[in-house]
Amino acid sequence: MKPRMSSLGLTALIVIAIVSGGLMGTGDGLAQEKVAYRLKWMINASTAGDVFALSQGFFAKEGLDVAVKAGGPERDAIRELELGYAQFGVASADQVIRALSKGAAVVVLAQLFQVNPLQWIYRPDDFSLSRTQDLAGRTVGVTYGGNDETILRALLAGAGMNPDQVRLASVRYDYMPFLKNQVQVWPVYRNTQGIFLADKLASGGDRVAFFDPSEHGVRFVANSIVTSQKMIAHHLGTVEGFSRALLAGWQAAMASANESAVIRAVSAYDRDTSPAVMRRQLAVTRQMIQPDPAVRLGHIDKGAWLQTEKIMLDQKLIPAPVHVIDRLRPQPSS
Repeated sequence: MKPRMSSLGLTALIVIAIVSGGLMGTGDGLAQEKVAYRLKWMINASTAGDVFALSQGFFAKEGLDVAVKAGGPERDAIRELELGYAQFGVASADQVIRALSKGAAVVVLAQLFQVNPLQWIYRPDDFSLSRTQDLAGRTVGVTYGGNDETILRALLAGAGMNPDQVRLASVRYDYMPFLKNQVQVWPVYRNTQGIFLADKLASGGDRVAFFDPSEHGVRFVANSIVTSQKMIAHHLGTVEGFSRALLAGWQAAMASANESAVIRAVSAYDRDTSPAVMRRQLAVTRQMIQPDPAVRLGHIDKGAWLQTEKIMLDQKLIPAPVHVIDRLRPQPSS
């Protein structure tokens, strides 16, 4: 004779079945695990959409538990993808192209910045800088081995100039050479450092202007969202859910109506920047993330990617073509 199941035991089994059924119906399994997203740099106005997607529950709506991790000089998002420490990351085009050259199986999901925030600041009252040729004879700051050096050399080549026509000065973390006018043209991230330096010079009565390489023929792609080919192959649902959530978060973060909420979200990490300054940083960031409202946020500019690869080939930063165009996976229209 079979023993009877108590009502308490039956209830417990029903609860377990319901919970198990709920877990089984949420996707490919990875959605129930912590997904790591490694940023390229520290959290500030340039990462507004990333933290807003987290704080406003965009990831949660896709069934994802995402750890948004700050980046920095010691962090390499693509390397963390390869090691399995992160499933998604932020990388600039040159990082992607260098990694592909070394055999990395990295895929680009979206391009965040349509305009590269890396530009040069200068004092327009001292000299005119309306074309690349105006750099002749000037002292220009560069980070040797950095994107700004690569972009500057591409600008000079495009203008038919010899690198010896400008005086290069090594840039580190100290702004004093520019503040003292020892270096006349200084590389900055237009939407963050550019605001700080503009305020600093304005306090001394100096005006500033910015030299934007994209306006002079060089479209060198900046921050983009990347993942691994393994994620595409085995966890496509997670990849698509993450992409939808992240871009929705960025779209909401760039809406002026949400500015106060965005500032609160970013300020939880960036405590050194005042809300007033952050408001101005966000205004410039909007212009770079989606300069043309008709172009979808996250749009991958294939022409700019091809130009970036060509620049790196021309400067022998990679030994052979990597065919980066084959690693660009733009979002579906729906």
